[in-house]
Amino acid sequence: MGADTLRAVALMNVAMLAFTINDTCMKLVTQSLPLYQAIVLRGVTSTLTLWLVARAKGVRVLDLAPRDRRIVAMRTLAEVAATVTFLTALTQMPLATLSAIMQSLPLAVTLGAALVFGDRIGWRRTMAIVLGFVGVLLIVQPGTAGFDRWSVLGLLSVAAVVVRDLATRGLDPRVPSVAVAVWAGGAVTVLGLVGMAFTGWAPVGPAEALLILCASAALIVGYLTIVMAMRGGDMATVAPFRYMALLWALLLGWSIFGTWPDRLTWIGAAIVVLAGLFTLLREGRLRRRGAS
Repeated sequence: MGADTLRAVALMNVAMLAFTINDTCMKLVTQSLPLYQAIVLRGVTSTLTLWLVARAKGVRVLDLAPRDRRIVAMRTLAEVAATVTFLTALTQMPLATLSAIMQSLPLAVTLGAALVFGDRIGWRRTMAIVLGFVGVLLIVQPGTAGFDRWSVLGLLSVAAVVVRDLATRGLDPRVPSVAVAVWAGGAVTVLGLVGMAFTGWAPVGPAEALLILCASAALIVGYLTIVMAMRGGDMATVAPFRYMALLWALLLGWSIFGTWPDRLTWIGAAIVVLAGLFTLLREGRLRRRGAS
């Protein structure tokens, strides 16, 4: 395994832990603050910090080529959609269950790359994708009392993240990761301001302020590391480490919220993870065969 791939693996692990900590803090703080107020407070803190980082590194956030500007705009809109659907679902769903739904991302990205970029997928990976989506159905359990609009929002969040990740793949490698993160954070903050006009403002105590700061710090780390991980190293090796998010969500969901997935969710999550791992390993094998 090359040095670039090792670095990307480490970045992916850090990103998954950071995003899960962010999710946990946001789920806690929205128990006492309106969701959009929490988004604004987190967004102002994280976006300002990212902008200062960009300035310190001499990065001009607005200095993008026309093609990259269009791609960043598409990615940013997808980021906004992913954030609002995910956080809305998170306020009503167990952390581990929503995280299990999100584990279908590598499968969905593989399918999306085939449809958008013309990547070839053989019958083995096609069957793995189908099997993975069967696992998702076991997690959301359509037709039962556990399936509701929050489950649908979780699935919509997956679709939005697929668009975001495919857009990231199309960026010029010279575009700084911090510039992409500033655009994403700023757009999500604007969304929060619009939503806050309808949901109002609640007093912020020391506990809420601490949670917001923690979420902001985790989000900054997550934004930067996920972009760097997606753009460096061998993706077939790096991408499976997305599944670490499920482990962190299970541990934090159990230790903080006292929630634990039911049997069908466990079975569905196992199917999704195994199907995703097979797909990613198969992609790596075919890539190495083509290179040789």
